[in-house]
Amino acid sequence: HCIISVNFQQLRQVHKSPVKAVSLTPEYWFRQTLLKKPKKRPNSPESTSSDASQPTSQDSPLPPSLSSVTSPSLPPTHASDSGSSRWSKDYDVCVCHSEEDLVAAQDLVSYLEGSTASLRCFLQLRDATPGGAIVSELCQALSSSHCRVLLITPGFLQDPWCKYQMLQALTEAPGAEGCTIPLLSGLSRAAYPPELRFMYYVDGRGPDGGFRQVKEAVMRYLQTLS
Repeated sequence: HCIISVNFQQLRQVHKSPVKAVSLTPEYWFRQTLLKKPKKRPNSPESTSSDASQPTSQDSPLPPSLSSVTSPSLPPTHASDSGSSRWSKDYDVCVCHSEEDLVAAQDLVSYLEGSTASLRCFLQLRDATPGGAIVSELCQALSSSHCRVLLITPGFLQDPWCKYQMLQALTEAPGAEGCTIPLLSGLSRAAYPPELRFMYYVDGRGPDGGFRQVKEAVMRYLQTLS
């Protein structure tokens, strides 16, 4: 048994004041609990551990030879990784292409950005600053990218601007260091630019246009930065 003591004077005061009716239904308690629950920070250890088991979408399985590349040397972008060498630059890849090859360049960028490593790509017509000088934007993109992919096609060879891009990329990274990746598409080996004769190229005549080899080359280079 319990004894309930009621202060009738206080009860009359409470009765006189307007009180908004509240429905104490299960839905009310659920809403109150949900709204008061603190949201997890995207980079908190709790949210990272809970999301680690979720599979990534829009990605194809990596070949066996790359199974040791994706982790831990190339982790997803987190605030804790900001001090690593990979995140010291704004982009992983700068794609250089001719204007008539824009669709092919967009397909390559979509493939690289949709991979497990979530490669960060610079595509000039998409990522350049509006109103910025074209040459300055290109030089800035090359210096802010770890790798440069040259999409070499018949249109690329005939465009003086593309030749400037190629020479500028070689100036930023002279020598065969692995960060400049030529992708030969729609050309024979005899048409390979003599400026790149000291570099191996990716043959784009395969079923995937050489995209997978480009991705592997970029990931291999990024692995050397760790």
